[in-house]
Amino acid sequence: MPLYEHVFVARQDISPAQVEALTDELQTIIRENGGEIRKSEYWGLRNLQYKINKNRKGHYSLMNIDSPSEAIVELERQMRIKEDILRFMTLKVEEHDDEPSPVMSRRDRD
Repeated sequence: MPLYEHVFVARQDISPAQVEALTDELQTIIRENGGEIRKSEYWGLRNLQYKINKNRKGHYSLMNIDSPSEAIVELERQMRIKEDILRFMTLKVEEHDDEPSPVMSRRDRD
């Protein structure tokens, strides 16, 4: 199956627990459509480069996904409907990196 990296930004005024619930809901969509989540990371509340819908900050999350393309289409369709998600991006990759992402590695050094 194809491999994907998926990052989304949620609104600043929801709690980290709500972001976790949102991530679980999105992972369920992938699993129901025959996919698998290899890695999930919560990057925290971070500043945005510019305002998006009056938000200056956003909760960032990363998921490494191994699934058929139909599952990604359904995931993105559901994300367009949800008001809590400001932006998202899905990239097809050749292989997943099992190490923590550079964002998490930098946080560990501080």
